[in-house]
Amino acid sequence: MDIHIAAAALMRPDGATLLVRKRGTHAFMQPGGKIDAGEAPLVALYRELDEELGLRPGGAAAVYIGRFESAAAHEDGARVIAELYRLDMDAEISAQAEIEEARWILPDERDGFIFAPLTRDHVLPAIWGAEVVEA
Repeated sequence: MDIHIAAAALMRPDGATLLVRKRGTHAFMQPGGKIDAGEAPLVALYRELDEELGLRPGGAAAVYIGRFESAAAHEDGARVIAELYRLDMDAEISAQAEIEEARWILPDERDGFIFAPLTRDHVLPAIWGAEVVEA
């Protein structure tokens, strides 16, 4: 089963990226979510950012990074296909809906975190330019 999502690499000026952990799970991932039928990926992304984090990017320019595929973090046998966008911002974040934890993480702070396969194998290397190795 394929799960098509829109995801955000939210970046602060200091190089930190925002990662979230859903309630009842252990892996951190980039914010975003499923694209509804007939919905444009960027529209889906802005909807998900509002629902999950109370974030309305407004004038922040979303830059398309690309499409990435990986095993789904919390659905056995499923594959996630992500449309990834970068948004540069330094905003107050409020975890809402199914999000239990939201954290800004710098590249040198990534040790000790468990990341979703998409985040570990594609998103973090795309934004930080280095392979991510978990503890």
